[in-house]
Amino acid sequence: QVQLVESGGGLVQAGGSLRLSCAASGSIFAIYVMGWYRQAPGKQRELVAQITSGGVTNYADSVKGRFTISRDNAKNTVYLQMNSLKPEDTAVYYCKQGVMKIGGSLGDYWGQGTQVTVSS
Repeated sequence: QVQLVESGGGLVQAGGSLRLSCAASGSIFAIYVMGWYRQAPGKQRELVAQITSGGVTNYADSVKGRFTISRDNAKNTVYLQMNSLKPEDTAVYYCKQGVMKIGGSLGDYWGQGTQVTVSS
């Protein structure tokens, strides 16, 4: 089994910063794409940023220049540094990791979600 545990959400004023972390554990052989998604009330879940095993990154236009995704392969952890936060960034943030388990099965796993609230 594979578990993802997120941390780092909270309440911050507009213009502030937060850093999210998502650590995977379990029967992991390799982790390919790691990503962060968010879902605001009444809206669909959307991709915020993702990073491949080779370090190639991709960002939503709304966060380019403000958010930075990174990963520590030794710790099976993905990070999201969020700067210059805006009220419209308020959402539940979820991490997703593409994992190949020991034994060869491949699947996407999600974290439990962490609330980010940006006050104006």
